[in-house]
Amino acid sequence: MSLISLVVTLIIIGVLLWLVNTYIPMDGKIKKILNIVVFICVVLWLLSAFGILNFSGTIQVQRIQ
Repeated sequence: MSLISLVVTLIIIGVLLWLVNTYIPMDGKIKKILNIVVFICVVLWLLSAFGILNFSGTIQVQRIQ
């Protein structure tokens, strides 16, 4: 994934989150929870995109002998 596509995706996510926070009436606690969830998802996605986290879907457990 190129750096330009990462930046464009982050801008789109930011604008969508701003639109939701501005124009959809909801309680402040729900907005705060929504912002935290989106932030955590974006951070995990960025870590995965840069190869720091690997979500391959397999779980490896070491055998102790």
